[in-house]
Amino acid sequence: MIATARHVSVVLEARARRILVLSDALPERNGVGTYYRDLVDHLAGHLDRVELVCPDADAGWRNGWSFPMPGDPTQALCVPPLRRLFRHVRDMDPDVVIAATPGPFGLLGGYFARRHRAALICGFHTHLEGLTDLYWKAGPGRLFGGFSRWLVDAANRILFRGSQAVIANSPEMADMARTMGARRVRLVGTPLSQEFLGPPAGSASGRIRRVGFAGRLAPEKNIGQVIEAARRHREIEFVIAGDGPLRDSVARAQAALPNLAWLGWQPRESMRDMIDGVDMLVLPSSVESFGTIALEAMARERVAVVSQACGILGWPDLANGVFAMRRGERLADALERIVAMGPRCCRERAQAGRAAALRLGHANTRGWLDLISEVA
Repeated sequence: MIATARHVSVVLEARARRILVLSDALPERNGVGTYYRDLVDHLAGHLDRVELVCPDADAGWRNGWSFPMPGDPTQALCVPPLRRLFRHVRDMDPDVVIAATPGPFGLLGGYFARRHRAALICGFHTHLEGLTDLYWKAGPGRLFGGFSRWLVDAANRILFRGSQAVIANSPEMADMARTMGARRVRLVGTPLSQEFLGPPAGSASGRIRRVGFAGRLAPEKNIGQVIEAARRHREIEFVIAGDGPLRDSVARAQAALPNLAWLGWQPRESMRDMIDGVDMLVLPSSVESFGTIALEAMARERVAVVSQACGILGWPDLANGVFAMRRGERLADALERIVAMGPRCCRERAQAGRAAALRLGHANTRGWLDLISEVA
């Protein structure tokens, strides 16, 4: 299915802007997909027409194809119905094409930009090298991982050379894009969904009685550290929301630990309530280009704990609003250290985090609008 968001509003600089965002990432299952769905919502009131073309979370690409991703059958690789897609883009005739995801699908965005003489903006948000090392490091999977990395790397180099700008949401990803030949890299943070920007449900008390994790149950998220923390801190209730290849490990942990609840995959509209229901959100990932869920927890004035791998720490203002795990530190140890600082320290950090998240949210929309104005 082609999911679109059409809006007619203020014309930017007295000229209509038709913006096509092309993504093969599922908005409900993937952080990159969520990024661009939220971005379209923010841009809609400022541009003549903004459309997000992406897979439907339930049906994939209707009349297209999808198949399980090697190494993670809970994820799907989607191929769109090309004839329908080409006709849709032809009718829209975009001024700007945003290729949100890398690889062959991104190359398709580059083709549309050239065909319609549109400006091309490339998104660069996924640390593919780190992920392939985790998923496909041995056996036949190693060949698949190596080929995938080579293919996406080659596609990105072609895209970057032909683009007017490359967007990264952390300094590490920006540096990586430059090493791949990107000439103009813009650092723009992750947009926050409007539903997270309102007043939080209750002010932060600073007392840590309920800890949450939300995300894919996958190796890069270090979900085992969350389970270990629940085992060591029986006085704290732990809540895990998500699905993925490690779901059986989480199910076994839930059966063994009375202070651990697994909610399964949660739709986006339920995530705000899930975050509002905890005192702390943890993200102990080993690979995390940004960490959107941590930013959402900050916006809801909840204590956020992130690993050193999270790109959110590359933003100084945001880094002052979270607790960072030390290098080599286990989540259970970090939790013990942070709780020992006392409720006042946790409360003040949560309040600083909300203020920083709101500042970034407002700056992101302006940054994207400025960029579109420059390249179009």
